[in-house]
Amino acid sequence: MLKIKSVDPTSPVYGDIRPGHRLLSINGSEIDDVIDFRYKSSEPRLEVLFEDKHGRQSEYLFEDLYPGALGLTFEDDKVHVCKCDCIFCFVRQQPKGMRRALYVKDEDFRLSFTHGNFITLSNVTQNELDRIVEQRLSPLYISVHATDDSLRRCMLKNEKLEPVIPQLKFLAENRISLHTQVVLCPGFNDGDQLAKTIDDLAELDEMVESLAIVPVGLTRYREKLPKLRLYEPKEAAAIIDYIHKRQKEFLKARGSRFVWPADEFYIAAGRPFPRESEYEEMPQFENGVGMARHFLTDFNRRKQWLKSKDSGRRVTFLTGHSAHGFMKDEILPVLVEELGISAKIVPVTNKFWGDSVTVSGLLTGQDLLDAARDHAPHTDVMLLPPNCLNQDNLFLDDMSYYDFVNRLSCRVHRGTYNLVDTLREVL
Repeated sequence: MLKIKSVDPTSPVYGDIRPGHRLLSINGSEIDDVIDFRYKSSEPRLEVLFEDKHGRQSEYLFEDLYPGALGLTFEDDKVHVCKCDCIFCFVRQQPKGMRRALYVKDEDFRLSFTHGNFITLSNVTQNELDRIVEQRLSPLYISVHATDDSLRRCMLKNEKLEPVIPQLKFLAENRISLHTQVVLCPGFNDGDQLAKTIDDLAELDEMVESLAIVPVGLTRYREKLPKLRLYEPKEAAAIIDYIHKRQKEFLKARGSRFVWPADEFYIAAGRPFPRESEYEEMPQFENGVGMARHFLTDFNRRKQWLKSKDSGRRVTFLTGHSAHGFMKDEILPVLVEELGISAKIVPVTNKFWGDSVTVSGLLTGQDLLDAARDHAPHTDVMLLPPNCLNQDNLFLDDMSYYDFVNRLSCRVHRGTYNLVDTLREVL
């Protein structure tokens, strides 16, 4: 059942149904969540059963309502949480006192469908798999990590874990599109195990559309956790070479490269990113696959738009150490030498999680502020990374954007992945 948060004044039940009432069923079927409501309310004839705060029930009959005409907003669904204890789990590598949402290990197929969150299918039931198929909840994003069942149970520390290949096969055969990932951990699921995982996933139906290989991320908060390490540059290069070899095979066999290494491997190996066309439709963009190449390509294609925008303002970019290298080598020379823009790029060390965490999306407000203070007197505009604030304009440590701005003596602007548009706005 769903608890009603608000009722739109245009709703046919406005005045009778109020916040706090519950929607029990549609056409006799119990409603589990908002997705379920949207699916079942699409029928041409609806018998909707409500219950008020005192347990009194009322039923309404509607015919030929357009989608959304009931005008109901519901309280948030309870998130399905993960029952695994993965050896590389980032949630467990955090200190106390952070934003509450950062400690939620979501394992919810609904969030995979609506937000692209990766799930392991560790807590999904057959009834839920059937529902995914019935309601066409596609695409889904699946963390596989290893297709060897014993290794996967070891890495996820869950001896009751169901084999993942039959689950994926069921979904693929029922035309649910799947994007998969492997978090690669040195000495665990690389080498022959990586080859097996790639082979096993490629042999499934082509509804398994993509596979991202992502390096493990480690923080300094790993007390009492399994010993893991990062990949060395030579190891990262070897992984890139192997995946490129497999890409050629898949491109010939299935018309798609299928498997991609995350941008972090190229950064760790000191290798140039592939051309943008080699990422095809960018199926794993939000997973950090092709994001850097797209950023650079978009800038180079549109940089001429900035030639008439030089206003003499001094611009400082704050970024993580991962992005600093290619921005310094490929973006800064164009801005300074070709376009005559006064610019500097400042790498921000992640003091909070540890300097092994180098991506800008995991920089806290305090670490960004510490780095910005020394440069603020010598800049006119300070550009933040595009992914360091949430939708409520809060950094990971709950510092607000407005608090951050008030502590600096220069203008602060939130960056975007479209660098040219950002610069046209601030120059």
